[in-house]
Amino acid sequence: MDNKQNTGSPDRDRINVNEDYELQYWSEKFGVSHDELKEAVKSAGTAVKDVQAYLNK
Repeated sequence: MDNKQNTGSPDRDRINVNEDYELQYWSEKFGVSHDELKEAVKSAGTAVKDVQAYLNK
């Protein structure tokens, strides 16, 4: 998850559905609703590649 104290490059390998801007970004990127994304993260974990694989099933 993103550590707001660490100002380095963002962690684009993980999805934090508790952050509104990430929920918006990843929902648009995958073309799914916020609820569908939350369910995918709940089932597949926070790794982007795992969520993408889950959504492509």
